Amino acid sequence: MIALRHIFIALALFVSAFSFHTTSFAQDQFSKSPAVEARLKKLSTELRCLVCQNSTLADSDAPLAQDLRNEIRKLIETGKTDEEVVAYLVARYGDFVTFRPPVNASTALLWFGPFIMLIIGLITLIVVLKKRAKLLAAEEVS
Repeated sequence: MIALRHIFIALALFVSAFSFHTTSFAQDQFSKSPAVEARLKKLSTELRCLVCQNSTLADSDAPLAQDLRNEIRKLIETGKTDEEVVAYLVARYGDFVTFRPPVNASTALLWFGPFIMLIIGLITLIVVLKKRAKLLAAEEVS
């Protein structure tokens, strides 16, 4: 019984030792310039985390989001403008990386699809209601 307890304690220490190591491998690096950090914060609220699809880079703790923030920070420190940073990320990851994708042929369905579906739904509702009214009127006559 005592040997079983010692095995359990050894196993618990072994697992806890490795759990501390795995939680600290991906950390954000911070710039010494407050202006760089302010621009990074602004940009990271406008860009989407590629792993947590409905989360911004600023809100995500995913390792990929940390890597992207570090990459953005390096681009800002090299003198890139906000537009150049966004253009670089869009070229690398596609329009999906932005929360407000541009209106173009590949995103037209995204922008206009909900309105098209609403119009189709309203037309269908009107047609069904008119047919139902005709059926009710025909039943009342007979």
